[in-house]
Amino acid sequence: MIAYIAQNYWLLWTILAVICLIIELGSGDFFVTCFAIGALGALVVSLVDIPLWVQVIVFAAVSALSILFIRPPLVRLLHATGPNRLSNAEALIGRQGTVVDKISPHHHGYVKIDGDVWKAVTKADEEIGEGEKVRVISMESIIVTVERCH
Repeated sequence: MIAYIAQNYWLLWTILAVICLIIELGSGDFFVTCFAIGALGALVVSLVDIPLWVQVIVFAAVSALSILFIRPPLVRLLHATGPNRLSNAEALIGRQGTVVDKISPHHHGYVKIDGDVWKAVTKADEEIGEGEKVRVISMESIIVTVERCH
């Protein structure tokens, strides 16, 4: 097995690149992606049958250059909407939806917002019937508080 890997370093670099990309899925800051790019650079060099120590230097150099020149534009692109962009739940506040199961003053109902159905309550002492348009005014956990649209 070790003899096979020693003759096929490209496989090692491919595995490293894939692992880095999988780790990047959890972090989302494009830092680990730069190491995946470095591994791809080393993979290309390994196909020319260059010694491992040169491949490691290429990996380090390409990774460092990626951190300096590729990561900053990717991060700017990710945060193009600003540093205070709303998360999924926060983005619901102010959105309009349609009641799919009536909401009573002391009982919850359900509201459909952009194709998703949310458990909903109202602060008003009135019933909001099925089919009526509502606006989300707050959210606590997975329950939205709504008011009838005027």
